[in-house]
Amino acid sequence: MPQPAFSPRELDILVRLCRGETYGAIARALGISPHTVDTHIRRLRSKAGVATRSQLVVLAVEQGFFKSAPGDPGT
Repeated sequence: MPQPAFSPRELDILVRLCRGETYGAIARALGISPHTVDTHIRRLRSKAGVATRSQLVVLAVEQGFFKSAPGDPGT
């Protein structure tokens, strides 16, 4: 299955979502509203062809979009 083409902003949000950040935390870190975060995540789910955030995170991990950073739990 080919990897979906995500924008740099979408990838940033996806990595933060995979790290367990809330919409509010993602919004504060990026200087956008939580509603905008929700919009990006809905677009990510649509591009990836998945129905839920959990499925999106699983896809991101399986396809290598998310790599643990040094210091993250599990590294």
